[in-house]
Amino acid sequence: MSDSQDAETSGKVPTRIRRLPRGPRPEAVPTAVGTACTLIGLMDIVFPRLRHSRVHALAELLPGAVSSLAAAASIVVGLLLLMLAHGLKRRKRRAWVAAVGLLPVGAAAQLLYRHSVIGMVLSLVLMGVLLRYRAEFAALPDPRSRWMALANFVVMGAVSVTVGLLIVRSHPDAIEGAPSLGEQLEHVLWGLFGFEGPVGYRHGADYTVGYSLGALGLLTVATTAYLAFRPEHPAARLTAEDEERLRGLLAAHGRRDSLGHFALRRDKAVVFSPTGKAAVCYRVVSGVMLASGDPVGDVEAWPGAIARFMEEARAHSWTPAVMGCSETGGEVWTRETGLDALELGDEAIVDVADFTLSGRAMRNVRQMVKRIERAGYQTRVRRASELSPEELETIRRAAADWRGTDTERGFSMALGRIGDPADGDAVIATAHKAADEGTEEGPYGDLKAVLHFVPWGRDGMSLELMRRDRSADPGMNELLIVAALRAAPDLGVERVSLNFAMFRSALARGEKLGAGPVLRGWRALLVFLSRWFQIESLYKFNAKFQPRWEPRFVVFRNTRDLPRIGLAAMQAEGFVSLALPRLLRRGRHPEPRPCAHRHPKEGRELQQAA
Repeated sequence: MSDSQDAETSGKVPTRIRRLPRGPRPEAVPTAVGTACTLIGLMDIVFPRLRHSRVHALAELLPGAVSSLAAAASIVVGLLLLMLAHGLKRRKRRAWVAAVGLLPVGAAAQLLYRHSVIGMVLSLVLMGVLLRYRAEFAALPDPRSRWMALANFVVMGAVSVTVGLLIVRSHPDAIEGAPSLGEQLEHVLWGLFGFEGPVGYRHGADYTVGYSLGALGLLTVATTAYLAFRPEHPAARLTAEDEERLRGLLAAHGRRDSLGHFALRRDKAVVFSPTGKAAVCYRVVSGVMLASGDPVGDVEAWPGAIARFMEEARAHSWTPAVMGCSETGGEVWTRETGLDALELGDEAIVDVADFTLSGRAMRNVRQMVKRIERAGYQTRVRRASELSPEELETIRRAAADWRGTDTERGFSMALGRIGDPADGDAVIATAHKAADEGTEEGPYGDLKAVLHFVPWGRDGMSLELMRRDRSADPGMNELLIVAALRAAPDLGVERVSLNFAMFRSALARGEKLGAGPVLRGWRALLVFLSRWFQIESLYKFNAKFQPRWEPRFVVFRNTRDLPRIGLAAMQAEGFVSLALPRLLRRGRHPEPRPCAHRHPKEGRELQQAA
């Protein structure tokens, strides 16, 4: 898109929208092919061997080894087709190549071992369909790591043992004696390694069973080795050049979105509009291309950046989604792409000029702050550039230690670092209390709590992190938020974005007089889920400061994508982890960890605060 095309839109929301294609429209062919691949894979594994057919009579003339090898090939091809079915549905090119190579082998196995002409024809027909629609399967590979090798070994090992038991029992008339389940399992395990087990067979069935078990073991080893030693395609990271360009866009247009600064997380990738005036930052999680907040930059150039985002999603067959965009951003996304939007929650924003501790509504906060101040706590609110390296290091270590969980939480509203030299305009609020006489100071001196704010344009800031010493008095968060709001005028800050409260409107309306049964039921469900995700307590904590509420939205392609998007968002936010077990991570050098922010994060802390 050229500069003149970018200029086609003006104002807060583009008035003239060029609608892009809604992703890969010919979804029917890949979906149907993937389903057919699943059915043929199952047929290759479990379809019975025909005994009364002309093909069977002809096949009996072949050497026995051919039939045994065909049996093994049928099982292996069936398992591989099952593994490839999902990739075909996502239009992956490598899955297409593998399926085209496997289907002729499966067709031959259907004829030589199962003696099924229909099975052979179906396999060849599917191969013909794949060749006919080869242009539909052009999606590039996903980001990946060698963690997949371990997962494949565990899953394929379990599948091989299960299928192996079925193979051992598939020739009941040829088994010698009555072997126990333990002996059958032992026979499977030995067979996967290519050795004979304790179960004996008659009429040459031992060759068929042996070849089949050996093929399963070889398949498990081969796929695991491939995943372990293939070139690694790690998830993209923000480069220094990308970060510099984004900072330039934020300097010019950062006031528009309170989440703009979180685009500078270094575990995100970025696509720019053709003019370079706008950008969309994202991370790929479980096949979902997850953006957060509004596009960065000039709203007139947003369509170009969104088009690039959608092109990247189509190229890799990723599911596009946006978490936490504003109403303006949601309108542009839906108009430009044909995607849909759903209100996710509300962002709490406090206008500094209107904030006061006076009045009945602020009585609880006022009393708590005065009580803590009388207990001897002091606060300091400073720009990060004003702190010494030693004090920044102490704050970093304290924040990591006070996190309370092994998993870092935060993605769409978290920066992932404190005290980086490039973030000198961030604001850090700290609470301090000297140790009582006769007691020793803690490992972080008199530091008791930390709040970290990132810039929101030149006259605002967004809360990024809240951490406190668990031994400190309750109310540290209230104390530091009030301190930050009081210090805001001296910092040139007019607006402060606090936490994001999911489903706030449902909680607020559901507790009002006259709420209907559906709304009350929805609120009751949210209150129940708050036991794990702190939905209600976070809303009530935000409401203490009498903020104004700005709605935030999730943008998605199809309703059926919402569960997948929800899982990907929970992975990105740190609520669901598929990382290596801790024992397997020993000796590895972890990357800088993202900081928790404003989602239901510090659960126990927010319960105490609320």
